[in-house]
Amino acid sequence: MPVSEDRQKFVYDFTEGNKDLKDLLGGKGANLAEMTNLGLPVPPGFTITTEACKVYLAGGQEPPALRDEVTAHLDALEARMGKKLGQADDPLLVSVRSGAKFSMPGMMDTVLNIGLSDDSVAGLATQAGDERFAWDSYRRLIQMFGKTVLGVDGELFEEALEEAKRAKGVATDVELDAADLRTLVGEFKDIVAKETGRDFPQDPREQMDLAIRAVFDSWNGERAKLYRRQERIPGDLGTAVNICSMVFGNLGPDSGTGVAFTRDPASGHQGVYGDYLQNAQGEDVVAGIRNTMQLAELEQLDKASYDQLMQIMETLETHYRDLCDIEFTIERGKLWMLQTRVGKRTAGAAFRIATQLVDQGLITEAEALSRVTGNQLAQLMFPRFDEKAKTDLLGRGIAASPGAAVGKAVFDSYTAVKWSRSGEKVILIRRETNPDDLNGMIAAEGILTSRGGKTSHAAVVARGMGKTCVCGAEELEVDTKRRRLTAPGGVVIEEGDVVSIDGSSGKVYRGEVPVVPSPVVEYFEGRMHAGADDADGLVQAVHRMMAYADRMRRLRVRANADNAEDASRARRFGAQGIGLCRTEHMFLGERREMVERLILAHTDDERQQALDTLMPLQKADFVELFEAMDGLPVTVRLLDPPLHEFLPDITDLSVRVALAEARHEPHENDLRLLQAVHKLHEQNPMLGLRGVRLGLVIPGLFAMQVRAIAEAAAERRNAKGDPRAEIMIPLVGTVQELEIVREEAERVIAEVEAATGTDLRLTLGTMIELPRAALTAAQIAEAAEFFSFGTNDLTQTVWGFSRDDVEASFFTAYLEKGIFGVSPFETIDRDGVGSLVRAAAEAGRATRPDLKLGVCGEHGGDPDSVHFFHEVGLDYVSCSPFRIPVARLEAGRAAALGKGSSDTR
Repeated sequence: MPVSEDRQKFVYDFTEGNKDLKDLLGGKGANLAEMTNLGLPVPPGFTITTEACKVYLAGGQEPPALRDEVTAHLDALEARMGKKLGQADDPLLVSVRSGAKFSMPGMMDTVLNIGLSDDSVAGLATQAGDERFAWDSYRRLIQMFGKTVLGVDGELFEEALEEAKRAKGVATDVELDAADLRTLVGEFKDIVAKETGRDFPQDPREQMDLAIRAVFDSWNGERAKLYRRQERIPGDLGTAVNICSMVFGNLGPDSGTGVAFTRDPASGHQGVYGDYLQNAQGEDVVAGIRNTMQLAELEQLDKASYDQLMQIMETLETHYRDLCDIEFTIERGKLWMLQTRVGKRTAGAAFRIATQLVDQGLITEAEALSRVTGNQLAQLMFPRFDEKAKTDLLGRGIAASPGAAVGKAVFDSYTAVKWSRSGEKVILIRRETNPDDLNGMIAAEGILTSRGGKTSHAAVVARGMGKTCVCGAEELEVDTKRRRLTAPGGVVIEEGDVVSIDGSSGKVYRGEVPVVPSPVVEYFEGRMHAGADDADGLVQAVHRMMAYADRMRRLRVRANADNAEDASRARRFGAQGIGLCRTEHMFLGERREMVERLILAHTDDERQQALDTLMPLQKADFVELFEAMDGLPVTVRLLDPPLHEFLPDITDLSVRVALAEARHEPHENDLRLLQAVHKLHEQNPMLGLRGVRLGLVIPGLFAMQVRAIAEAAAERRNAKGDPRAEIMIPLVGTVQELEIVREEAERVIAEVEAATGTDLRLTLGTMIELPRAALTAAQIAEAAEFFSFGTNDLTQTVWGFSRDDVEASFFTAYLEKGIFGVSPFETIDRDGVGSLVRAAAEAGRATRPDLKLGVCGEHGGDPDSVHFFHEVGLDYVSCSPFRIPVARLEAGRAAALGKGSSDTR
């Protein structure tokens, strides 16, 4: 829907905004305004709102009022600065930078030095007293503008720059003098003319207007869309545009640019962290084109600026009450603040920082929960390299994003994606990454660069994605053209060779290094105590956050477990019961033939013999399960397999019969079996004879299972145990199905209670996994004491597709086209499936106010889905044992966020 622009203000001066206007001014603009309000040294400027971007994207042109508003704010900026944009003798230059609500590092466009031209470059040289600086600024403008605004291939500019350095016999761009750079400007302008058919624009206002439009367009650029999908950022937010008066870090050795963090974004430790680059502009640090010095070294170069920066960092962290990521420039000894934002961090840093801030009294426990996520906790549970293993060390870089990653070396993003789609695990190796590498970074297990520091593009994006990353491994020579890496001593890694990278230590190894469980998993398993003197600091932080979550959450967390071993592990991980025991999993392997005999039985006697064989096995399974979960609820789902899973493969059986006939061998049993399989064959087994239908069609099947459950519960109760069994009838579509099975189950339970002299207190409920069941929940609740939503099958039946088939066929295309932001099997589809869950919950409780509600699909362990289940009032979620800590944390976060703590992304 087109955005209304009646009486709408599209441009805000930095003095007019604040940090709470991120929706309107984007994160960068809102925070520039906030720093201005705090009295920090921010270059003057103004922000074009996200609303203007939305109008442009909806109609293909800027709002008619925008040009006049920009002109008015530019006039005010010129008056304040005492010079005009692009003025020949003393030019005002500005940067044009994107700034969406959520940080998208390197994904959208920036152009520096807008206003420079053939006329004004000499004036800039005169005013600065530095001809080299002026020509360096001009070549940067043409290079950025050409690539970003005019769509020229950036490699053309890079090749020209490399050739200029080769011709001069120098290694870095700072060694080129004014004459070299003047020549390079001419070459850059020739590239623009050749590639675009037009000259580089000399009118300063035209430069600015075209750059603004390019920033708007970059919101829908391929790399920005890919990043939004990866980070689940909505596509309709638009981006703001920040016009900021330029300050220059490339004016000589007393100038420079840097990026600082108020705490280490990789580990969370407090201290001075960041990178600084002398005689450089801001993009140089992030791009990693030259290796930086550590921020602490700035104190020796410029103590006054360093001390002021430390004071500002403390002010910002206290004001934002979080880790802050800061960009700054020093122009001939004067410090300027160009950006601040709540910084991206690794999973381990997130947990450590959250607890540190609680201890400092800056945030509450509820706010601390808003600063971490279940996905981050899952990352911390991944294995790490075994320190005792034999290794072949290639080199060492900067530990930019922790983790243990192993894969085949690849040297470009295209290959990373291609090999990954073929099932290969890869490590993307580059000299430095840029936004165009995002595809490859997503596909890779880890990223290794020979240039750049903790604030380089590779490091920042990897941390945001939770990818392992080692940056700035200078001793490793990366040759992307020849697709090889050369380590000290002449060791060569060719493309396809296996390497291992440790993002926690910065070490790079040849070959595959074995892994061991993470300390966080050891803690959940009970093998590491958080209160021990030698406890890992990360484990202590995780322990505290889990304690906060458990105190705050309303949702209980159960496990999907089918045997005593899984149940015991789930209990160690904090499970409060079993929400789904799939009894069909008890009949795999050697027991499969027993179910086959039951299904194919011709007579009542044959059927009863099969049931009598299965009964003691089932009972023994349940005794073990109830013992492992003593005192906690165990929801047992009666048999729910697609029938074909327990029948011989029809093709194999047909071949066997045909071969036997050709050889004139006896084959009566196989022939009889083939006839039975033909009779029971289903075109779509997922929608066929399964669940409650199987129990109704095969007499005695469900009665046998109910009896096994009841007798196992009675045995445990007589052994002074506390079994709490719940019997779940699957795939119910109508209350009549449930009533028939319930009546039979109650009869069997009463018989067992009478025979054993026990009061079993078993409850009977159903699984809501069909749309009709959800729509008739009020009726079904009359015969059910609990509902458990089977959201896997409910998603399949709502959407009308088979998960196994569609994920291998068109899901990738749907994700790429934006039809799905994320797979509906990964995160619940709130509008469709979620609406049925909400409606069924409300209708069921209207009939039976004490109806217990849970979910047992994979969504029970998905962070976003857990928040939905909290909102609709379910009592518990159930998930795989390994995901239980994630679900516990997210249940706590859902309660905390519901109480108004601020979520940070």
